[in-house]
Amino acid sequence: MSVKERRYIILQHALKAEGCHVVAAFEPENVFYLTGFWGEAIAVCMDNGTTKLITPKLEYSRAEKTSIDCEVFATERGGELISTFVSQVKGSRVCSDCSDYSTIESIRKHGGDILVNTDPFFLTRRIKDEAEIKVISKAAQILDKLYEICKEEMKVGLSERDLQANLIYEAMKMGANPPSYKSTLNPLIIAGGPNSALPHAEVTDRKFRKGDMIVVDLTLRHAGYIADATRTFVLGSATKEMKEVYDIVQEAQKIGLNRANAGITCGQVDAACRNLIAERGYEKLFIHSTGHGIGLDVHEPPWLKMKNDEELRANMAVTVEPGIYMENKFGVRIEDSIIVNNGKSQVLNRFTKDLLVLR
Repeated sequence: MSVKERRYIILQHALKAEGCHVVAAFEPENVFYLTGFWGEAIAVCMDNGTTKLITPKLEYSRAEKTSIDCEVFATERGGELISTFVSQVKGSRVCSDCSDYSTIESIRKHGGDILVNTDPFFLTRRIKDEAEIKVISKAAQILDKLYEICKEEMKVGLSERDLQANLIYEAMKMGANPPSYKSTLNPLIIAGGPNSALPHAEVTDRKFRKGDMIVVDLTLRHAGYIADATRTFVLGSATKEMKEVYDIVQEAQKIGLNRANAGITCGQVDAACRNLIAERGYEKLFIHSTGHGIGLDVHEPPWLKMKNDEELRANMAVTVEPGIYMENKFGVRIEDSIIVNNGKSQVLNRFTKDLLVLR
């Protein structure tokens, strides 16, 4: 059975629960998931197992070459694209990831009907198949190599921006690409000194100084799939306080990794990390959730956050990333990408989590 056939069978269960016969993907991640093509298009998966890919003419040749087992339609952008889509699904109850009001109105004006519900995709995408796990693991290996470069290149006088440029260059040579975020101007988080106390710090021209704590959060895409990891370094020497905070975060992350097994709820994993940090007196300085799902999106379900009763299941890909942030001083975060198992989960990142004091 092909990857595409397995995904279709899983997707069918979600469709039946919604009383749908057709699933339509508008978001690039979901188009890729159904077809193997990443670009501007609408993917339509019919209840007989056939998949149709509707693309603007400028994307047609690329879609023909890269899509898998699809009938590809070329059309103009805008109204004609929607009209072609409606002609393919008319009379069927459609479940879609489309949440854009103007697109939904355009579909209705062309005589179509659509049920907006992203769950069928996110439910199926939560559980990774063998091919997906292989690609995510490769992405994590690239991150490990980039941390080796960090260890060699980080020094007093190097700027956050210069390090980011070097890492992106090396990553792309290894076949990885930075993802794009709407909420940030930079693909990576490289934060030295007081900037490290900002969980989502923007990269700046600030140069590293002796005594800096440096948080390096690397998120990269390989063959469509994401791996995400964070390491925290020190330049020159670490203070007693830095060592104490680092040790707490390291211990909390270890507990979280051990807890993140199939059958355990997301909230229980978060609590395992958060309780340890609270016991050590830093509860108010752990200001984000413990982790999130990864895959075709940087952040996707399941969410490892407080009071989330969703259970982890085998072959989910998630991050475990507790942190402590001391405003205007420094921050510490340690993060790994993992694959959830029925027993001990598989940690994909191999780069050391011991505190590295760089000279």
